[in-house]
Amino acid sequence: MSKYETIIGLEVHVQLKTATKLFCGCSTKFGAEANTHTCPVCLGLPGALPVLNKKAVNLAILTGLALKFKINEFARFDRKNYFYPDLPKGYQISQKDKPFCEHGKLEITIDGVKKEIGITRAHLEEDAGKLLHSGSSGQIGDAEESLVDLNRTCVPLLEIVSEPDLRSPAEAFEYLGALKSILQYIGVSDCDMEKGSLRCDANISLRPFGQKEFNPKVEIKNVNSFKNVKDALEYETARQTQCLDSGEKTFQETRLFSAEKGTTTAMRAKEESNDYRYFPEPDLVVNHITKEMIEEIKKTLVELPAVRRSRFVTAYGLPEYDAGVLTASKAFADYFEVCAGLNKNYKAISNLIMGDLMGFLKAAGKDISDSPVKPENLVKLVKLIDTNIISSKIAKVVFEDMFKESADPEDVVKAKGLVQITDEGAVGKIIDKVLLENPAIVAEYKSGKDKVIGNLVGKVMKESAGKASPGLVNKILKEKLSN
Repeated sequence: MSKYETIIGLEVHVQLKTATKLFCGCSTKFGAEANTHTCPVCLGLPGALPVLNKKAVNLAILTGLALKFKINEFARFDRKNYFYPDLPKGYQISQKDKPFCEHGKLEITIDGVKKEIGITRAHLEEDAGKLLHSGSSGQIGDAEESLVDLNRTCVPLLEIVSEPDLRSPAEAFEYLGALKSILQYIGVSDCDMEKGSLRCDANISLRPFGQKEFNPKVEIKNVNSFKNVKDALEYETARQTQCLDSGEKTFQETRLFSAEKGTTTAMRAKEESNDYRYFPEPDLVVNHITKEMIEEIKKTLVELPAVRRSRFVTAYGLPEYDAGVLTASKAFADYFEVCAGLNKNYKAISNLIMGDLMGFLKAAGKDISDSPVKPENLVKLVKLIDTNIISSKIAKVVFEDMFKESADPEDVVKAKGLVQITDEGAVGKIIDKVLLENPAIVAEYKSGKDKVIGNLVGKVMKESAGKASPGLVNKILKEKLSN
């Protein structure tokens, strides 16, 4: 057991789902030709003045309400001064002392135990541009040249900063998943990490158990997947443990994570807040957030994942696990509820969604919104199984056609002649043939080895091309073997 306590805090940067940028009318659409979504304002040209995007403010407040933040009555923007090639103004308009949201919280569950994670703040800021580094790794350290695309400049970002309440990489992973789920539910962001609309910086330090003071923290920058965040934190935990065990002192620094190598490498000494020379943004007024504004925004708040998960357990009788998987994504939860409105075999619907549907979608690289299997067809498949027209085994064959061809399951069953054999005489004849061909297995069963009946059931199902009713096969087999 480690003698050190792991201290983790996360800074999550979320691109808000607005049509235009934070301080100008340029499009936020992803994937446009480089440097085509720019104007004098987001390029920081002399005389160009920012105008605040009201929708971005509303989305920030909506996030604050979902995460139980205190919404400040007055919020102010500040200039964060630093030089980088993708920051054309030489400063970033952000928030330091008076953000829109402070003192929130998010509950996570680890190994069945609930834990509340504090969130320090959520503040609005403009995004920087994007540097494209040549070379196979795409990292600045290996690049021969770097190109600048300023389309992303001034896209609205909400930075959500957790308290240092996370105590393991696993907790960090769960926190990110829970946060992403809420953000997608309330519609403030698509949280697509591949497009950079959700990015994470992770801060980590270790200290001996019992020590109150924090040791210097390491910041791991812009990790591009939740798994990589977890892997980076695990590596950094091991590295800092080795340092402390050998008597070395850790120091505050920024490091980069290599997913290929599974290691972090030093990037630069970590800046302090005073290095950025913050001062109030002179071109923007202080924002007054009224109670009336908050109440109007609150009306748009939807049922959140935790509440929906509990309802799925009580209203549909689903196990906690099923409810958790289904409600992690609003789109999957919505899909389930459409199905549940058409058929009351909720567990069978849940099984098909979590098993076949999710598996096929993942393999095809599709989202649930692009699913070829519509809710009404999935429900038809459940009914075909429940009414013994097809077996669960045949249902898997049918589902494959449903997914590949967007087919109606009833049409697939008719076209392929997959109707389950429920005639006792027909099933009995197949069983007689199997028993005749397998006297050794029959002898084993009659000598007391009951489990070998499974072998015989399998042979009957194979002989019937999977069409025989499994329940009927078991019933008739036992009757014939007892004679």
